[in-house]
Amino acid sequence: MSRTATEKKSAQQPERKCIATGEVQPKHGLIRFVVGPDQMVVPDVLEKLPGRGMWVAADRHALEKACKTGLFSRSAKTAVKLSEHLLGDLERQLARRVVDLISLARKSGRAVAGYEKVKDWLVKDQAEVLLQSSDGSERGKSKLSTPYGGSFIGWLTSDELGAAFGRQTVIHCALTSGGITQRVVDEAQRLKGLRGTDGGSAPSRRKRQLDER
Repeated sequence: MSRTATEKKSAQQPERKCIATGEVQPKHGLIRFVVGPDQMVVPDVLEKLPGRGMWVAADRHALEKACKTGLFSRSAKTAVKLSEHLLGDLERQLARRVVDLISLARKSGRAVAGYEKVKDWLVKDQAEVLLQSSDGSERGKSKLSTPYGGSFIGWLTSDELGAAFGRQTVIHCALTSGGITQRVVDEAQRLKGLRGTDGGSAPSRRKRQLDER
């Protein structure tokens, strides 16, 4: 996606203010929380729960700040309760969301798994996103390059990628453009903020071509 297209997309996105950083940004980069009937703060990953939303940047430091400094109570204007497992539960929900979206992409023919299939899509310029498991062999992963101008996701485990394809484990997979691919990228970015890692970054196809000259 070009810079102009990216800026246009961001400008069209609804914006929200993070209660931890005070920054206003497109809401796909934040996580919504609501207060339940028992005064417990719960994450609303799908943004469908009733109640006034409290938004926090999808960043572990911002989330920890919101939890430790009473910012949820201040935003809700009432005393609220926080589970000690809140961030762990949130991370699992976000991971499940990404896995479910990849599974939907697979069912619509927009995702493939396995080294040879992914390599074939990359060679034919059919891939928009390269995904590789965080626990896969670095030597094996280095043989594939991120599509030029595309995206790389490397912070899901082989078990998580496997679940998206109905397999025990998956190391390499790819998504074509269109459909829900951008949603996968957006949700994966939120998960990355929680996990605080990018799983390494595969060199782009363009960079590899330049390095080989």
